[in-house]
Amino acid sequence: MTHATVNAIFKAGGSDKMSGRAMIDGSSALIVMPFAFIVPLPHGAWLWLAGSLAAHLVYLSCLVRAFALADMSAVYPVMRGSAPVIAAIASVLVLGDAMTLAIALGIAFVSMGTLLVALRNAPPLRALGWALGTGAAIAAYTVIDARGVRATPAAISYVVWNFIATGVGIGGYFALRRGREFVIAARTQWRAGAIAGALSIVSYGLALGAYRLGNVARLAALRETSIVFGLIIAAVFLHEHVNRTRALGGGLIALGAAVLIMLA
Repeated sequence: MTHATVNAIFKAGGSDKMSGRAMIDGSSALIVMPFAFIVPLPHGAWLWLAGSLAAHLVYLSCLVRAFALADMSAVYPVMRGSAPVIAAIASVLVLGDAMTLAIALGIAFVSMGTLLVALRNAPPLRALGWALGTGAAIAAYTVIDARGVRATPAAISYVVWNFIATGVGIGGYFALRRGREFVIAARTQWRAGAIAGALSIVSYGLALGAYRLGNVARLAALRETSIVFGLIIAAVFLHEHVNRTRALGGGLIALGAAVLIMLA
């Protein structure tokens, strides 16, 4: 739910999505910065952090464009639902994680639910393309970060430096690209950006801790149950129309999560 809330705050912000994203990621970096002087350095994971930074740059660039072109209820399920399938295949091939029948079944339910959610009132083709690009980037940074957090002496080291790299590198890049427009947007959106930045640390920090300990294919699919909360938030707070088809898709996603939790 935390991840869906972050994206709802981002979507509900002003029309300058790149500035909004810069504020969120910059806020996350500022919050964790003091911990860089306390936690151990992430020895053994610097290359993984560099790869994660590159994958996050693609992810955030695609995310900004997708949200600028379509409703959250149309593109969010596509970007989050396509990710676990790609991540599951990559985790088996790259990380050597096991793919059991229960995990495969749970991922299948989550994926089918995603397709149903996006089927009715499908987003424009360009928005769909950016959403799929976002999903592929999510899968990439999921596998990269799973390797990185497992390579460090302590998970907290990777969490801290991951948010610093993303906030300073990508948040700073986005802010510089927008220039004066970023300063204008920051005057009215900084509070929302700070809240979303703090929630991002909670959401992805917990995910990274889980990736260090558990099966990435299963955990990545469970994380995408945020689609259900995203639909609820989009309907209640963003006043977007959620039809029966999208509601049924949300139910399938919840069923897939139940399979992953109880059987996998």
